[in-house]
Amino acid sequence: MTQLEHSFGKVAVMLGGKSAEREVSLRSGRAVLAALCSLGIDAYPFDPAEKPLEQLHVEGYNRVFIALHGRGGEDGTLQGALDWLGIPYTGSGVLASALAMDKWRTKLLWEAMGLPVPEFSLLCESTDFAAVTAQLGLPCFVKPANEGSSIGISKVKQTSDLEAAYYAAAKYDSCVIVERYLAGGEFTVGILAGEALPVIRIIPATEFYDYDAKYLRDDTKYLIPSGLGAPEEKAMQALALEAFDALGGRGWGRVDFLVDNDGRPSCLEANTSPGMTDHSLVPMAARAAGIEFPQLVLKILSEARHG
Repeated sequence: MTQLEHSFGKVAVMLGGKSAEREVSLRSGRAVLAALCSLGIDAYPFDPAEKPLEQLHVEGYNRVFIALHGRGGEDGTLQGALDWLGIPYTGSGVLASALAMDKWRTKLLWEAMGLPVPEFSLLCESTDFAAVTAQLGLPCFVKPANEGSSIGISKVKQTSDLEAAYYAAAKYDSCVIVERYLAGGEFTVGILAGEALPVIRIIPATEFYDYDAKYLRDDTKYLIPSGLGAPEEKAMQALALEAFDALGGRGWGRVDFLVDNDGRPSCLEANTSPGMTDHSLVPMAARAAGIEFPQLVLKILSEARHG
């Protein structure tokens, strides 16, 4: 038995699942599994869509690396089950996972703590859509509150399209939000073991950073260095840590930002189970910090705990 096998025991890489992000999760999980196996760790895939969680005990797993995205994976439900089973797992616990998955309640918490967020509102069938665009301006973004990977998101450029965008998002979630558009750029900050990774600026070739731009296209630009000045980069990293801590996040994660035309960042959303594919942002930022993918995976695994 290698030293790493002895340290971690038998590791389940939780991947797949039943959410709308299943395919992305399979890609993340396979990449994590390959990295762990390359390090000599006794790791195996575990798809909760194919077998019950009780099998973790039956099959003798000592630790879980969560590579599930979306509902059932990063919304606190899996974390609660693993707490009940007494098995350490990577990433945030129940409360932080549930909060971060809910973009509306995340924004309410951040706003209450004085952290900057883009102006937002909830939408429903009886909404006065013209009043919303009058308040938030155009373009604006409509999204389901409890989905990731840009699923169900629309960029609305004219008031007449807002109602259709609402119904498109409502297919995925009963809670739909609309946000003011900030035109100064999109940035993201990965977090690893209480430290902020280098800031990445995201420049999609598409209308916005949608599912295709995130996972399928090769013309999305990722700038590291981000182009921010050193003081601005440090301020954004500090804001990311503050926003993540406010949710109770732990282990690793990511906080996304929009910047206005005056260079002021606003917290957009947090991710407690970020992607680990070849297009993913946390591995990209870690590499810029001198941390190669297998070492990143190992560090995340070493932070695993329960409760």
